[in-house]
Amino acid sequence: MPDYCPLDFDLIVTIVNRGFAEEVVNAAKAAGAEGGTIINGRGTGVHENAKLFGISIEPEKEIVLTLIDRNKTGNVLTAISHAVDLNKPGKGVAFVLEVEKTAGICHLLSKD
Repeated sequence: MPDYCPLDFDLIVTIVNRGFAEEVVNAAKAAGAEGGTIINGRGTGVHENAKLFGISIEPEKEIVLTLIDRNKTGNVLTAISHAVDLNKPGKGVAFVLEVEKTAGICHLLSKD
């Protein structure tokens, strides 16, 4: 028996402004995800050049990692995008990475 799960998974990476990660996780869960992992970050993109009294402001970001069964990826990504308006400038970005192998989540396979 291998030490990894035999299913195909994707990783949805969503980067949003601070305070919106819970909306991402809630939308993902409603669309079939088990949950997500929230990491704090700092943006430096084209929309991050705000200044206050001549001092650059480094907007805080939240990064949500959602490991998802590949069959659910499209629905979950669409739900996330709609929940936080990712199609509007400056709202955030999401992308999908194929995951080659996973471990530690095989218990999800035994759900009936």
